[in-house]
Amino acid sequence: MKCSWHGQSCIKIVTDAGKQILIDPFITGNDKSDLDPKTVEADAIILTHAHNDHIGDTEPIAKRTGALIVSNVEIAEFFSSKGLQTHGMQMGGKHQFDFGEIKMTPAIHGSSYEIDGKPFTLGLAAGIIFSVDGQTIYHAGDTALFSDMKLIGAYQPIDVAFLPIGDNYTMGPEDATIAASYLKAKRVVPIHYNTFPLIEQDGDAFCAGLPHEQGKVLEIGEEMDVSLI
Repeated sequence: MKCSWHGQSCIKIVTDAGKQILIDPFITGNDKSDLDPKTVEADAIILTHAHNDHIGDTEPIAKRTGALIVSNVEIAEFFSSKGLQTHGMQMGGKHQFDFGEIKMTPAIHGSSYEIDGKPFTLGLAAGIIFSVDGQTIYHAGDTALFSDMKLIGAYQPIDVAFLPIGDNYTMGPEDATIAASYLKAKRVVPIHYNTFPLIEQDGDAFCAGLPHEQGKVLEIGEEMDVSLI
């Protein structure tokens, strides 16, 4: 499995079988993204919650590619009403797909989507444990620090944890450092920072504060081979 970061919380996964998965594909309006919503390929799109900077370009990408949208039930029903393929889940549940296994974990955050200038709540925010090819990643979504991250770390060994560090809307670097100690992932990659001034952070400084070689700053579009960790 290979992973790459594309600004904010957007992660692209390519499995050994060639399946392409996007998590939170916020591309249009994201100056940090290097992806093109008109050409990016996806077999599946996983959404952690409904905020516009996470749902992003889900609809046009799914319409063009036929990608399966995996999310909480409320978001899934919203996109299903638009004729798109969806699979709804809820926190604590897991499901085996042909591209890998997904387990939804809690996240402490909101989950509203703006439609015609008005916010509509679409279920609860979530984190994602994604396993395929004998490797596991944890995408925390947008969240505060919470002590049950210890249980997430104990659920199964985590190869890569993607943690928000932007502060203000999510946990900042200090709390993300504690989260990393709870999760005990082999690698910790900071996300959800530097997209706009209010969440500017120093990813290198965050990683330097983690145990030796645990922290890894990914440049935009840089690919990480999880099998080599």
